[in-house]
Amino acid sequence: MRDASISLDTIRIFLHVLSVCVWVGGQFVMLALLPVLRGAGVEGLPKQAAQAFQRVAWPAFAVAFFTGIWNIFEVDMANTTTRYSVIFGIKFLLVVASGAAAWVHAVSTKPAIKGMTGGLGFVAGIVAILLGFALTHG
Repeated sequence: MRDASISLDTIRIFLHVLSVCVWVGGQFVMLALLPVLRGAGVEGLPKQAAQAFQRVAWPAFAVAFFTGIWNIFEVDMANTTTRYSVIFGIKFLLVVASGAAAWVHAVSTKPAIKGMTGGLGFVAGIVAILLGFALTHG
């Protein structure tokens, strides 16, 4: 029989998943809106939208990062496999890469760098989510 409750673990995981939804899901939304924003004919509109997104995205990234660290402290590492540790390590590197790429994207003025780092951060975030599922459902 399954039961349900709201515990500190539930809140921790909820905050982690919610913040990842904002970080990566927001990138999906910005990617979809970018052609519309560019086509609106308003000078600087894409940049204004990106700045508005950053005001939500960076706090979400911080919450995701810190709840991710908290999550790993809740894992009994004595009962994990080497594969688990390797996947966690790769996931952690991808999270760092996603944040670093997004930061470079935000501060760069060169379109080629913005495009490359935007894509890299986006893909790194998506793969990190996949590996997160592998860690919890493996």
